[in-house]
Amino acid sequence: MKEVSIYTTPSCVYCRMTKDFFIKNNIEYKELNVATDIKAREEMIKRSGQFGVPVITIGNDVVIGFDQPKLTMLLEIKQTAAN
Repeated sequence: MKEVSIYTTPSCVYCRMTKDFFIKNNIEYKELNVATDIKAREEMIKRSGQFGVPVITIGNDVVIGFDQPKLTMLLEIKQTAAN
């Protein structure tokens, strides 16, 4: 499985939705709070070219925002009628 990281802020609704999606699909991830971690914030901006969150990295791929179809594809999650 590819390494998954999510750059977040505490008040971000889409960050919460992304983390809930990861939990629902048993995806292990590393959370980086860019509101308090300046190094993580600089890393996120360098990788994504922007300030908005969430920014998700899956291996070398970068996903900006809660893009469920792209996350599903990159993480190779099998869709069922319940998803």
